Amino acid sequence: MTYRAPLGDFSRILKHVVGYERVSATERFADASLETVEAVLSEAAKMCEEVMAPLQRNGDLDPARLENGVVRTSEGFAEGYRAIAEGGWIAASAEEASGGMGLPLTVTTCVNDMMSGACLALQLNPLMTQGQIEALENHASDELKALYLPKLVTGEWAGTMNLTEPQAGSDVGALSTKAVPNGDGTYAITGQKIYISWGDNDFTGNVCHLVLGRLPDAVPGTKGISLFLVPKFLPDENGEPGARNDLRVVSLEHKMGLHGSPTCVMSYEGATGWLVGEENDGMRAMFTMMNNARLGVGVQGIGVAEGAYQHAVAYAEERKQGRSETGTILGHADVRRMLAEMKADIFAARSIGLMLAVALDMARATGDKGWAARAGVLTPIAKAFGTDVGIEVASKGVQVHGGMGYIEETGAAQYLRDVRVTAIYEGTNGIQAMDLVGRKLIDGGEAVFALIDSMQSYIEGVKSDIPELAEAAWQASENLRDATEALLAMDMTDRFAGAVPYLRAFARVLGATAHLRAACAERDSATERLARFYILRMLPEHASLCAQARAGALVPAEDFAA
Repeated sequence: MTYRAPLGDFSRILKHVVGYERVSATERFADASLETVEAVLSEAAKMCEEVMAPLQRNGDLDPARLENGVVRTSEGFAEGYRAIAEGGWIAASAEEASGGMGLPLTVTTCVNDMMSGACLALQLNPLMTQGQIEALENHASDELKALYLPKLVTGEWAGTMNLTEPQAGSDVGALSTKAVPNGDGTYAITGQKIYISWGDNDFTGNVCHLVLGRLPDAVPGTKGISLFLVPKFLPDENGEPGARNDLRVVSLEHKMGLHGSPTCVMSYEGATGWLVGEENDGMRAMFTMMNNARLGVGVQGIGVAEGAYQHAVAYAEERKQGRSETGTILGHADVRRMLAEMKADIFAARSIGLMLAVALDMARATGDKGWAARAGVLTPIAKAFGTDVGIEVASKGVQVHGGMGYIEETGAAQYLRDVRVTAIYEGTNGIQAMDLVGRKLIDGGEAVFALIDSMQSYIEGVKSDIPELAEAAWQASENLRDATEALLAMDMTDRFAGAVPYLRAFARVLGATAHLRAACAERDSATERLARFYILRMLPEHASLCAQARAGALVPAEDFAA
């Protein structure tokens, strides 16, 4: 499958939509000018196009497998991983003290987008390690940092997160994994974990698991959970992989997609682990990793959407069917409608993801609580909308292919099968929406209204430039404000019932503002035409979504009984 990194979109969004110049103006990121970032992304693009993209199809046809307790990965994945590691792409945003580049998260977000579009199954591996690096940087002891971070940063070792158990999915507090002190500062970890992405591989020297467990005297629920670092091989006195730890891969999940990414059932049988953070404070440490992953997963959806869109355009340019001005199906108005919807939604979702990355970078660089609050609001939106767009665009890609889209040999269906899980893991999109209308409105809507105010301030300033588009965006933002006020007046059950449409409406309005910014910067261009399409054809959806959000819970549980 061919893949071309969307460098033009990254440049356009960083320059005109998300205000990246504020990041490079901080002391922390002063060396990461836009010109430097564009050069870095150009190098990453070559790796994605030339090394990773050729592995996409093979990962599907030659899946990871478990042989005699050892995970064997798809042909070419080891070489692809080495290219990622040697290029420094695993830890571009890690602290320089740990061996990372110290680049803004915004840069890593763009790189992850490209890697996901090229080969999502392989990209999942460094994404897990990135999250573990951040969790250790923020919560681990100096001794653990010194031992593990350098090897995770270089890619010599890989990281995972272990949350889910058969009886404890989204309800993490129901986990039963036990952690018993060994008396020497280590703990014996016993339990089973499921759905562990890249729980093992055959190309890194060690696999380091962050595992949630419960101490013997811990209280029930999430307040009694601790976090432990449990390596596959116990480091010896020189910090190199030594004796095998008491953990194993029981089986690999048989999935509808992402066949090149081994999703493991892990068994811990008194395995030696080290506490990360404080006892019974594991969820705070794990949420550092999970919030990192939520942006990363949203970007995975966007990257796959880009790959599916490019695949569909290439097919439409070649497929001859019926009469059209181009001689191919690209000349048919409805095919162009589908492609325009795909392209416009990718731009909107990518902009939202980079809005979040910039907010996180600004919070990190300045310590400003306003930026942190904005990142909190944007996190569930970026994760849910990015993955929804991935699924919808991949589905439209199949439709553009027509009957050939349903035939596996074309590769169109793989994008849909691969991306479907992203709406489920790292907190389902319904949970993201409930987080948005629950925890993120706990301040009475202060952070949400601040974000709406920011959009309206910009729109007000450009009403004379593109009146038709600006007025539509303004009215949509007012409707979003009204819907927010309505939700604040509801009890939590009714609020949760309208959470998903509310998040979608929010994303629609954010996307409209992003398109408007780009259009104002590039008048009379393809960029402005795409903005016009989004705002006039797709933004109106927000009105019905706001109406749904305000309707509350209409159907009681007993109505679903058999």
